[in-house]
Amino acid sequence: MKMVIAIVQDHDSQRLADRLTKNDFRNTKLATTGGFLRAGNTTFLCGVEDQRVDELLQLIDNTCGNREQTVAPVTPMGGNADSYIPYPVEVEVGGATVFVLPIEQFERF
Repeated sequence: MKMVIAIVQDHDSQRLADRLTKNDFRNTKLATTGGFLRAGNTTFLCGVEDQRVDELLQLIDNTCGNREQTVAPVTPMGGNADSYIPYPVEVEVGGATVFVLPIEQFERF
């Protein structure tokens, strides 16, 4: 048994939730915030049998694609202004950050 933790951009979260349910992957959704863009993310927790981990990872990969987004910089508040970029920049967003952890014991009540 494995615990798969997938952190995805909010833009992809509903589509991923629908596909997880359709493919019989039980999951728990948590609202989270990313550190780099300070934008909304969703973290999915999925307990999954070892033989279905690759199937789940493929589903996440196919659902959460990367895309370019223009972001406005955040004005530094009391921080070092030397690295401040005063104009919007293009960054790659999306995709997923996924952790696969071994589970010692799993119970469902």
